[in-house]
Amino acid sequence: MSDSGSRQRYEQVAAEISARRVETDIDPSTERIRQLMDLLGEPQRNYPIIHVTGTNGKSSTARMIDALLRERHLRVGRYTSPHLQTMRERVVVDGEPISEEAFVAAYDDVRPLVDMVDADNEIALSFFEVLTAMAFAAFADAPVDVAVVEVGMGGAWDATNVADADVAVVTPIAIDHTEFLPDTVEGIAEEKAGIIKPDSIAVLAQQQVPAAETLMRHVSEVGARVAREGLEFGVAHRDVAVGGQSLALKGVRSGYEDLFLPLYGAHQAGNAAVAVAAVEAFAAPVEGDEGLDPELISSALAAVDTPGRLEILRRSPTVLVDAAHNPAGMAATVETVEEAFSFTGLVGVVAIMADKDVEGILEPLEPLLTEVVVTRNSSPRSLSPEQLGEIAEGVFGADRVHLAPRMDDAIDQAVNRSEESSEFGGAGVLITGSVVTAGDARHLLGGE
Repeated sequence: MSDSGSRQRYEQVAAEISARRVETDIDPSTERIRQLMDLLGEPQRNYPIIHVTGTNGKSSTARMIDALLRERHLRVGRYTSPHLQTMRERVVVDGEPISEEAFVAAYDDVRPLVDMVDADNEIALSFFEVLTAMAFAAFADAPVDVAVVEVGMGGAWDATNVADADVAVVTPIAIDHTEFLPDTVEGIAEEKAGIIKPDSIAVLAQQQVPAAETLMRHVSEVGARVAREGLEFGVAHRDVAVGGQSLALKGVRSGYEDLFLPLYGAHQAGNAAVAVAAVEAFAAPVEGDEGLDPELISSALAAVDTPGRLEILRRSPTVLVDAAHNPAGMAATVETVEEAFSFTGLVGVVAIMADKDVEGILEPLEPLLTEVVVTRNSSPRSLSPEQLGEIAEGVFGADRVHLAPRMDDAIDQAVNRSEESSEFGGAGVLITGSVVTAGDARHLLGGE
C-alpha cells in the first residue's frame, strides 16, 4: 500500500474508533472488555504489568517508569490516555508511538471480535475499551518484556483492570470526574484501590489522610505489600535548576543523589520518587534486595519528557502549555510557575470542559495571571467562550477577562497583550485548562 493509502487507512480506522461511545460516556462495567479479552486469548497475561491510577500525575509517572525500565534494557509497552495530538500516542513500544501501519494491523486483528462482543451486548464497546484491547494485543505481538498501563478513569471498573498487575501505583488522589466517580476523596480512593490485587506490591504517592486510610485498608484486605511516599520512600531534597530541578531521592531499597529532572515542580519530583519506587518494587520485589544502579536512575530521569506538562513551546515571550484540568492539578501548576519562572507579567489562555469544576480550576490562576483570554478547544465538550468568560469575570473581574472565539485568535491576543504589558521583558503566556487545550496549542505552535 502506498504512503498515501496507508495514511488514508489509518485516518479511516481512527475515525471508526472515535465514532464509538466516547471516554466520557461511561458504563461502569468490565464485562464487555473481559469478554473481548477472552476472545483474544487474554494477551494481557503474556507480560508483567505496572498499573498506574490516581487523579493527577498518572501520565508523567507512567512516562518516568517507562524511561527507567528501558534504561534497564527492557522492551516496554506503555498505554496512556488521553492523547494530545494523535491516537497513536496512547500505544507506545520502545518509547515511540506505534506506527500507523501497526495501529491499523492491531485494529484489524481485534475488529471481528469487537463485532462479536457488540452483537452479544445491549451496549457496544466504547472507544476506550477498543483501544485498551488493541494495546494489550499489540504489546503481546511486539512482544514486550513489561507493560506500563495507565487507568483511564477510576480503577475497579476501568477497562484496563482486566489486567492483574505485579505493581500497582496510585498517584495523588483528588476530587475529579464526580459525574462518574464518588464526590469524596475516600470514595474515589476506594474505586482506585481496585487495581491493587492479592500478592501485588502497591506503591502509594503521598495522599490526603482519608485517601491513605482507604488505600491501606484495601491493601490489608487483599494481602498486598505496600510502599508509601513519605515513609518507605520519597523526595529527600530538591532544588530549582536551570531547565528543571536537581533531586535526591530516598528509594525503597537505596538512596539516589545528584539527579537532574528536566521537569518543573514539587509534584514532578514526587512523581519521580513514585516511579523509582515502582521500578525498585518491580525489579527486586523481595525485601533486602539491593537498589537500582544509580547511574541508570540518573540517565533515565535526565532524559524524561512530558509533553503538555508545563512545556515551553516558544520564547520571547515565553509560551507555556499545561494540561491541568482540575483544581488540584491547577494549584500544582500555579505553585510550579511561581517557583520556577520569574515573569513580570503572565497572560493566560484558558479553555475548559463544560463538565468540570470551572470556578475551581480558575481560582488558583487569579493571583498568577495579569489577564486571561478565554476561548474554546476542539472538543465538543468545551465550554463556550461566552459561558467561560462569565464565570471568569466572577473570579478575575471583568477588566482582566477577554474573549476569543478560536484558540489561534486567543494565543495571538495573549501574546500581544503580554508584550504590551511588559515593556522591559519578562512577559509570558500560559495556555491551560484541559488536555485537549494543551494538544490544540501544541498543534498550533508546532510542538512535536
